[in-house]
Amino acid sequence: MSRKKLIIVAVAVLVVAGLAYKMVLAPKSESKVKVEGTVYVMPKEFLLNLAGGRYAKVTVALVLAPGQSTGSESATPPEGFGALEQEPLVRQIVTDNLTGVPATELTSRQARHHLQTVIRKEVDKTTDVKTKGVVFTDLVVQ
Repeated sequence: MSRKKLIIVAVAVLVVAGLAYKMVLAPKSESKVKVEGTVYVMPKEFLLNLAGGRYAKVTVALVLAPGQSTGSESATPPEGFGALEQEPLVRQIVTDNLTGVPATELTSRQARHHLQTVIRKEVDKTTDVKTKGVVFTDLVVQ
């Protein structure tokens, strides 16, 4: 009986020691950030003419590259526009790439993601805004 008690006490000591190490001494794991950079939602939605007489209403967000700011907060942007300094240029790129496309390109997940990639590349190429992604946060096709 004494031997069983000794084994139980040894196991209990090991469990307590393991927990103490895990809680106090083990190195803390760093939490991974899932989105690097800032998500900037353009405050004014897009109302677009699609092919075949259809319409789309789209809200667009940019995942800005780390270190990329949304611009100066000192200047008041025009009504409906946000703080991103080159937002009018970005809006033109979005409008040019989405106007006249068939509605199926916006309702198909794969085609929509392709359009987002095309817009992102053009924004990075033609403006000073550096992005990690373009997201359609809201989308209605009529």
